[in-house]
Amino acid sequence: MIRSELIEALAQENPELRPEEVEAVVTCFFDTIAERLASGGRVELRGFGAFSTRERAARTGRNPRTGETVEVPGKRVPYFKAGKDMRDRLNAD
Repeated sequence: MIRSELIEALAQENPELRPEEVEAVVTCFFDTIAERLASGGRVELRGFGAFSTRERAARTGRNPRTGETVEVPGKRVPYFKAGKDMRDRLNAD
């Protein structure tokens, strides 16, 4: 599902809201998660999962085109861990 499909699905489930209002809510939701992660925080949605960041250490990589070694700097990357309810729904028979 892409962002526009999510907005459309939410708008259909909530006919009292205009599509522009639904889009504003979705944008605010994603922006808030991104801002919290950027500041080093964690976002936990009970029953769904938790968003956090993990550190990747600096390493030596290789340019696949030339074979030349390059230094890849360390960085923070987003990480998602599914909650128990989500895992149970995914693995239900």
